[in-house]
Amino acid sequence: MLRIQDITYSVEGRPLFEEAGATIPTGHKVGLVGRNGTGKTTLFRLIRGELALETGEISLPSRAKIGGIAQEAPASDVSLLDTVLAADTERAALMAEADSTTDPSRIAEVQTRLADIDAWSAESRAASILKGLGFDEEAQQRPCADFSGGWRMRVALAAVLFSEPDLLLLDEPTNYLDLEGALWLEAYLVKYPHTVIIISHDRELLNRSVTGILHLEDRQLTYYGGNYDQFARQRAANRANQAAQAKKQDARRAHLQAFVDRFKAKASKAKQAQSRVKMLEKMETIRAPEDAARTVFTFPTPEELSPPIIATEGSKVGYGDKVILSKLNLRIDQDDRIALLGKNGEGKSTLSKMLSDRLEPMAGKLSRSSKLRIGFFAQHQVDELYIDETPLQHLVRERPTEGQPRLRARLAGFGLGADQADTEVRRLSGGQKARLSLLLATLDAPHLLILDEPTNHLDIESREALVEALTAYTGAVILVSHDMHLLSLVADRLWLVSKGTVEPYEGDLASYRALLLEKDKPAPKQKAKEKPKPKRPSRDAILALRKEARKSEDRVNKLTAMKDKLDVKLADPELYEAEKKDEARVWQSKHAEVIEALDRAEALWMRALEKLEQAEAL
Repeated sequence: MLRIQDITYSVEGRPLFEEAGATIPTGHKVGLVGRNGTGKTTLFRLIRGELALETGEISLPSRAKIGGIAQEAPASDVSLLDTVLAADTERAALMAEADSTTDPSRIAEVQTRLADIDAWSAESRAASILKGLGFDEEAQQRPCADFSGGWRMRVALAAVLFSEPDLLLLDEPTNYLDLEGALWLEAYLVKYPHTVIIISHDRELLNRSVTGILHLEDRQLTYYGGNYDQFARQRAANRANQAAQAKKQDARRAHLQAFVDRFKAKASKAKQAQSRVKMLEKMETIRAPEDAARTVFTFPTPEELSPPIIATEGSKVGYGDKVILSKLNLRIDQDDRIALLGKNGEGKSTLSKMLSDRLEPMAGKLSRSSKLRIGFFAQHQVDELYIDETPLQHLVRERPTEGQPRLRARLAGFGLGADQADTEVRRLSGGQKARLSLLLATLDAPHLLILDEPTNHLDIESREALVEALTAYTGAVILVSHDMHLLSLVADRLWLVSKGTVEPYEGDLASYRALLLEKDKPAPKQKAKEKPKPKRPSRDAILALRKEARKSEDRVNKLTAMKDKLDVKLADPELYEAEKKDEARVWQSKHAEVIEALDRAEALWMRALEKLEQAEAL
């Protein structure tokens, strides 16, 4: 159980928490939500002990392990699979000790613990997690250095999931996942065996994967049972009730004050007036909830063009001589809202580059309206902003002839007020940087807006505002996003980028989600008569099986030797004298552990011998 009791913490004099508290029951899956900048990531750092509280306490069970993703996996020569396996430090240490120790007592302890933590299935579990996050068998054997930072973040996520900490802290994990990876993570978290707290602004994930919401607002923490939609309804009801109570109290105050003002000068009513003054002084104020400034996006309106604005016939696109997509027969009209579906690496970014005139077709025909303007937003553009400049300076560079009042109005139309307009980009939040990049992408009133993961770093209120803005926008939209909520509300056409081409997807998003989850399920076992004839194992495979059988036999021999020593110890009558009762219990307990470990070791030996016999018989 995680207890947060009366914590207070400030950053540069700005209070983030003031005597805040909450309790998270063991095993619960909890979404931590709140507007950008309220202190969610800071709370994670306080829980991990990286920051010191001003007052209050955060407590966990004494041996509880806390896990999270601090940074991407290092660009090393270690394979992805071995990197993930190494994350379980206890298993790695025990496996090394099992091969080196000669002490019979320690051998039993090691083997028992390895069995307890299910160490023998570790490789398959690690491989399954990596596969769910987008790495096939070939990729799992490649070194981490072969992959970019975004992919190494996935490896880091796989590592922490594999290590199974007692308290798993995830800070916007879907920001570096595609739709397929995000859906896999949703399903994985539901089955995760320990406590999870996840900072996320993904409504679908918070609706499907959590059983409670921890809301950070006004420097306080409030825990709500249920998923995000239930939280939203309950919070709305609470706010409405609070507003009604405040209104009633205001009326009561006005009535009491009117009595005081009317009769305080009359001697006959003075005592009654004074009692009402005391009632006013003792009345604890109920404040109506303050409505935060509404999040907005204001996209400029492009003029209407004749359809189609883009069309392709038999087009082919790629890099150098390598073809990525071919047989492209596509049409885009100005009123289209298209979502691109498909796994990472299938060609969604390549298609976006071709449509946005960043990549020329290798063959075929591509026609665009002569007046077509295209806006393009991708996550890398957020990282390419000038960090030493202010948002206003960014706009001055793009619109040098426009006056500052007009430029500031443009910034305000994307939720960047006067303070943010004059703040260096390095000091802006991730959400504020994303707003600035969206503003720059739409500055020319594009007829076609291509958005690649536009909701990364945007809070839920901002995502809802983006949905409204895209719905009202009169240009075409092409979306690449892991946010199912955004796709379901904006897109009315689905294109599947797969197997080297692009085709309309005839189902809806729900059926696509079901299709992806079905792929992750293990294939049904074939009937005996349908099983293909097994191939004869290679010589190296048989040698490996023999080695495993020998190692299993060695484990059995070591444990048997230790059992024999314990039998001698327990046969000594002096051990059971009154003053040695506690010592006898300890040796009896060790004997029981060794017997259990020996049973497991013998079972593993038998299994290894069976595999070897089957292989040699082929």
